[in-house]
Amino acid sequence: MANGCCGNHRFTRRHFLFGSMGAVSAALLRTPTDAAVTTAAAMPRKTAKACIFINLAGAPSHIDTFDPKDGPWNPSDADIQQYGSIILSRRYFPMLSNLTPDLCLLRSVTSWEAAHSRGQFYLQTAHTFNPAFAPALPHIGAVASYELGGKGPLPPYFAIAPTQGDEQTQGFLPGIDTPFTFTPNASGLSNLRHDYYGSNSQAFFDSSYDLLQTLDAPLRAHPLNDRMSAYTAIVSQARALVYNDVVARTFQYSTADDARYGSSQFGRALIAARNAVTAKLGTVFINVTKGGWDQHQNQFDAGNGNNLYRLNNDLDRGLANLINDLRISGDLDSTLIVALGEFGRTPGPLNSQNGRDHYPAVMCALMAGGGVRGGQAIGVTDATGAEIVDPGWSRQRSIFMEDIAATIYSALGIDWTKQIENNPTGRTYIYVPGAAAGDYGPIEEVFK
Repeated sequence: MANGCCGNHRFTRRHFLFGSMGAVSAALLRTPTDAAVTTAAAMPRKTAKACIFINLAGAPSHIDTFDPKDGPWNPSDADIQQYGSIILSRRYFPMLSNLTPDLCLLRSVTSWEAAHSRGQFYLQTAHTFNPAFAPALPHIGAVASYELGGKGPLPPYFAIAPTQGDEQTQGFLPGIDTPFTFTPNASGLSNLRHDYYGSNSQAFFDSSYDLLQTLDAPLRAHPLNDRMSAYTAIVSQARALVYNDVVARTFQYSTADDARYGSSQFGRALIAARNAVTAKLGTVFINVTKGGWDQHQNQFDAGNGNNLYRLNNDLDRGLANLINDLRISGDLDSTLIVALGEFGRTPGPLNSQNGRDHYPAVMCALMAGGGVRGGQAIGVTDATGAEIVDPGWSRQRSIFMEDIAATIYSALGIDWTKQIENNPTGRTYIYVPGAAAGDYGPIEEVFK
């Protein structure tokens, strides 16, 4: 799960129809049919119907994004402005600076990890990394899919253009909860239809699929094992997408939208996320990755193609347009947007290479929509961003990813204290470790 730009992924019709929903190994396509569930009976807020989770892979600097400080390390054109408790650079975030009434910034976040791979695992699962059990632990999006999926033709969990090999999948959860991965294209997904037979193409496909269903009926009725059952569910889900014009339009976008969102892979991923939300066809969790934040050197240098000006401006344009478009469609209030990386970066002056190094003690997160009370910043750090001086919330300690995951689950109406026992790993899976005992829980101050 190392930092890096999103990779290009290709998948064929064969992959699409027979298990492309994340390309996981068959060993992980297991259904916990005999699982027992225990819970502390938490009371979720249920303020959101979907979550767009923006993974800022590589770990952005908190004091160069959402917790800027007045200091000699800032470029002369940073133009740092205060909007109530929110402070932003208008040079980095010209559009978001006009949307501060929608934003909730968490400035008292701490990570347990200081290495990218472990930090990304923690970010995506809310569990600490253990190599013995890591493959079996699901992404929080897979948990959302497991709890809320199956309500429409679209897969419940999207992972749009993730860095190859870096995205945590569904772990021990059923194969149907595997993330559906794709790279956005203006014309949509090419394998949602096949017109080789002209006007007879759909009829040919339908008759072939019906024949397959007839031949496979005994195996579907009495699958040899859970993996075969899960595989059948994935094929059935994929079938609902093929030759469906409403579904096809979800994956398409206009040239004007592409330009407005920045003509970048990140912008296109956010357009696809917007389309999935507004389509209301069953998608409940969308993971979008924006890499490149590992700025150890020359972070403001124009010669650095991934300098912080560009990174922040890309994030600003994409996120601001997403918020505005969801407001126009009427979906902002029911869509939780969360953006953060795996840890913060060294505070105060830049290092000897004009960049910043890994710093887990302080980091920031952004939330908007989905019942979030905007126009506020939770937590206060010192003058250089080195220490949290006021956590700013009821638990009076740092906010951890366990708390953020619990907040996401609460907004979606999921009991974050659930534990699944007797699963294929032989261990109890806890949605949020320590939540049942009250060690972690939602950040209630986030909500209206």
